[in-house]
Amino acid sequence: MSFSFVFDRFVHGQPYPNLAPLIDIRQGYAQLDLEYPRIIPLRLMYFLDDHAYPYTTFRIDQDFPNHSFYPVGIAWFNFELDYFSLISERVLTLCRIKNLKILFYYHEGDDPLRQKQRLDQLCDRHRLPRDCYMFVSGNTQADQIPGFVFFVDHELFYWRCSRLQPVLDPHLWSRTHRFTALSRRHQSWRATVMAWLHQQKILDQSFWSYNLVGMDDDYYRDNPMKDNPIRMMPYYPELPKYVDEFLSQAPYTCDSLTNEQHNTHDLLVETHYQQSYCNIVLETLFDAEQSGGTFLTEKTFKPIRHAQPFVIFGCANSLQTLRQLGYRTFDLIIDNQYDIHQDNRERFHHLTDTMNQLNQLDLHTWFQSCVPDIKHNQQLFLSSKYSRLSNLYDKLIHQLATA
Repeated sequence: MSFSFVFDRFVHGQPYPNLAPLIDIRQGYAQLDLEYPRIIPLRLMYFLDDHAYPYTTFRIDQDFPNHSFYPVGIAWFNFELDYFSLISERVLTLCRIKNLKILFYYHEGDDPLRQKQRLDQLCDRHRLPRDCYMFVSGNTQADQIPGFVFFVDHELFYWRCSRLQPVLDPHLWSRTHRFTALSRRHQSWRATVMAWLHQQKILDQSFWSYNLVGMDDDYYRDNPMKDNPIRMMPYYPELPKYVDEFLSQAPYTCDSLTNEQHNTHDLLVETHYQQSYCNIVLETLFDAEQSGGTFLTEKTFKPIRHAQPFVIFGCANSLQTLRQLGYRTFDLIIDNQYDIHQDNRERFHHLTDTMNQLNQLDLHTWFQSCVPDIKHNQQLFLSSKYSRLSNLYDKLIHQLATA
């Protein structure tokens, strides 16, 4: 029940990220996120430290036990990169002749099947057995792929980032705002959602923002609603006009933080949670590259930690994934049928029905009925994640045993 990690080198007595370029680490590892080949420290080790889960580290020239992992933390999966060409022949030889597995650790949610296809292709190129590696992914579909496992990294990541923040109370005093809907980074589908909420006046008397970070990186072909463009015919024939008008007046802000501060998870505007009744979560992905999987980030875990009920504009089965993790999703007091629809337009249509229903309620009375589940969720989030890590270990070892 203990992880064993093998590293090429140690710097100042600490394991240095495998495959990462050598940098002066006195200022931290942050720059590795942007430098080729975008290899970062193993986030999993931080979580193991946080929750006192046992692990041991070794240098590659030491005698390490069977079922050891050579970890590679990936900031962003690069399909043009030959990852195995960066690994020393010594490590590759040990992967061929000894029970050492390369462990790719990836906290993002893009399609794990495509990643497996690419890595298997690279294994063939290097004459490596296709089971020489394992892959941890933030996409739930990973559990359906041999050698891949799903891990809810962002739950533990936000637990870590927010651990010094105050625990907010789900108080029953009257609140000044109805909803909170925050969006730092532009995506076409998010603009569609926010323009509709704005046009329907659901954002009136609410905390909401829409910034334009990433505007130059957004491509319409990546819009998961593009099959019927963003017109959503026949439901919303005027929506394209609303989106154009909405974006023409952006950005919209509801606090004094900078774009960089909005992306710093250890900062919190308490009034966004203490003075509104419900959080409208605009997740990172609305469709995880048609993988059929779900991807949850800190955007979902923020209202959970900070004592709010929520509606998720995100991948299908987001709520089901939360239930499997032990969270409650207010099923008796929110129309959550939107969550089951894989078709993006249908899911959006049902989400608009849900929001219209909520907007007609006395949210103060409604919030009171949410409090037992709010408290359950908050307590679960704040609790130790030892069992999450144990479950990950079990899944990896099971994969090793059945390879």
